[in-house]
Amino acid sequence: MTKKSIAGLLLLCLISFHSLMAQPLKYPLTQKGTDQDNYHGTTVKDPFRWLEVDTAENVKQWVESQNKVTFDYLSKIPYREGFKNRLSEIMNYERYSAPSRAGEYYFFSKNDGLQNQSVIYYQKGLNGTPMVFLDPNTLTKDGTAAVSMLGFSRDKKYVAYAINQSGSDWQTIKVKQVDGAKDMSDELNWVKFSGASWYKDGFYYSRYPSPDKGTELSGKNEFHQVWYHKLGTSQDTDKLIYEDKSNALRYYGAQVTEDEKYLFVYVSMGTYGTEIMYKDLSKPDSKLATLFKGFNYEYGVIDNVGSKIFVSTNHGAANNHVVALDLNTFDPAGDYTKSWKVLVPETKSLLDNVSSAGGKLFLNYLQDVSSHVYVYSYEGVRENEIQLPSIGTAGGFGGNLDDKEVFFTFTSFTYPPTIYRYVIAERKVSEFRASSVKYSPADYTTEQVFYSSKDGTKVPMFIVHKKGLKKDGKNPTLLYGYGGFNVNLTPGFSAARLAMLEQGAIFVMANIRGGGEYGDAWHKAGMLLKKQSVFDDFIAAAEYLIKENYTSPAYLAVQGGSNGGLLIGAVVNQRPELFKVAFPQVGVMDMLRFHKFTVGWGWVVEYGSSDSIQDFRNLLNYSPLHNIRPANYPAVMVTTADHDDRVVPAHSFKYIAALQENQKGSNPVLIRIDVKAGHGAGKPLSKTIEEIADTYSFMFYNMGVTPKW
Repeated sequence: MTKKSIAGLLLLCLISFHSLMAQPLKYPLTQKGTDQDNYHGTTVKDPFRWLEVDTAENVKQWVESQNKVTFDYLSKIPYREGFKNRLSEIMNYERYSAPSRAGEYYFFSKNDGLQNQSVIYYQKGLNGTPMVFLDPNTLTKDGTAAVSMLGFSRDKKYVAYAINQSGSDWQTIKVKQVDGAKDMSDELNWVKFSGASWYKDGFYYSRYPSPDKGTELSGKNEFHQVWYHKLGTSQDTDKLIYEDKSNALRYYGAQVTEDEKYLFVYVSMGTYGTEIMYKDLSKPDSKLATLFKGFNYEYGVIDNVGSKIFVSTNHGAANNHVVALDLNTFDPAGDYTKSWKVLVPETKSLLDNVSSAGGKLFLNYLQDVSSHVYVYSYEGVRENEIQLPSIGTAGGFGGNLDDKEVFFTFTSFTYPPTIYRYVIAERKVSEFRASSVKYSPADYTTEQVFYSSKDGTKVPMFIVHKKGLKKDGKNPTLLYGYGGFNVNLTPGFSAARLAMLEQGAIFVMANIRGGGEYGDAWHKAGMLLKKQSVFDDFIAAAEYLIKENYTSPAYLAVQGGSNGGLLIGAVVNQRPELFKVAFPQVGVMDMLRFHKFTVGWGWVVEYGSSDSIQDFRNLLNYSPLHNIRPANYPAVMVTTADHDDRVVPAHSFKYIAALQENQKGSNPVLIRIDVKAGHGAGKPLSKTIEEIADTYSFMFYNMGVTPKW
């Protein structure tokens, strides 16, 4: 066949395709019920409440019918398979985690390229031969089991690890003997949001009572507890350490100091604010006593030297500081700020993280959303700064008291994750393992700009694109945001993103309020009754990109997940004409009922609750589900998953049902419901590639842009 005939055939296919896609989509009929609630004298209808029962047969049928429409639509995009192939090609490279030492062994994870889950290896010494310690890919045929290491015993002979199935937050804890990677008989179930903090011949962990059958993924999680498990025994013989039957909606977590002298129990009412209790383990008859009363501040115990402990906190320091106190003389009933010694004072930059190793403190600051790391003595003396390659994000540095070195990973938007080794005594940094991803960093550039929000607040934003970009308003642009829960969005490399950037697209990340990039004040400026400022910041980011001619509404897509899904749902309601494409992912869409499912109650400290009349009015003003009106909406593809028990899929189900009913334009409004997947963590690489390919395909097609392979 000649080139001319091939071109003609391709043109015919494209004409047929566009002709077919121009036809209005026929969405599945979503029945409407009569459910409604009275909130403080205001009646609010909830016609799609039946979609909350995820195990019901009619809901399963609805999911199948919605997926059929969505995947039929996606299957007709001519370059969908091209994106999938390109993503598989780009992401097929070896990826490592930084190593960590446990006794004579070094542990690390490695993915050969396209493995669904990274494999955990161990080796004797830094120059030893790597051996497989635990391969999650062998646990299921489809790679939907994810594994995380929770903690080593003090003698480093055993390690507790957790298995998450199909993306659920529920975990099963098991134990391996390090020597020979031998599995022990221990198995702990109904664990959620837990570590494994070892003490003597067992460890502390957190769990919930067993849920009722059929409610495992949607039922409200109540009465978190701390237990102690002795190695080699069955779970039904575990010892209950702490519970509070008068407060059903709290989280509890345990931490044992490295010398096994103290147990700290962390208490939180949600995602912000900490209370800490402690027990002197060297005194068997001692009881848990309150150390820091909650829940107005955050506290974290870093390390101890005897009875002296080091704590990172925002109490008295919005950007955090490090304090020291002696548990033998500290008065929990008094004024904390007068009872402790400020070891490292607050600065203008956010103290993002503190870790310890080798008798040193490693302080990681964010300065305009870029990492700066300093080493301090336990006396609070700054010894040196760890030189980083460029503007970007560094993480790691933790270890044990007898460590002579620490490892950390550095990355940025154009700098693939690279592992570095820091020798503590020599204060020397050296590259330990570079990334093997095949691409040219010199072809891309990152700008950081500061734009004005609606109220004049300056907000930072990163803009990533190929060099030589022409600002003609026609560049496909993906604007990403989160804006909540004190979460920092920092520069990070994504090989998958290259499949979009190499097509001339722009990736933008806005560091809007609600996050923690500038400390406690930045977070609080975007929570509770001030949540609208988050949406204003994001809308202003879009307006800046359009004003500066990076893009235009016809070429602008927006994306966010979880709290970021809420963000996208809200701004699409408020300014539908501003965007061409929107991706609300696993979003919190029903702001009046979110606290009634699984651990949604933990977000009340961030959002407020419809149980309060003041909060109700505020939530009703921006709730994505409740602010959908007949309008010409952008092309929307909602993503969720059947095993998401963090933000239950009912949020997305009800939202898309309302959106499909109210879409008055020709843009598609679809939902992509993944199976055997959850909120995002631990998702198999094969599923990740498929979802990203569908995302880029949907975005480019609805912008009328054809990739050039």
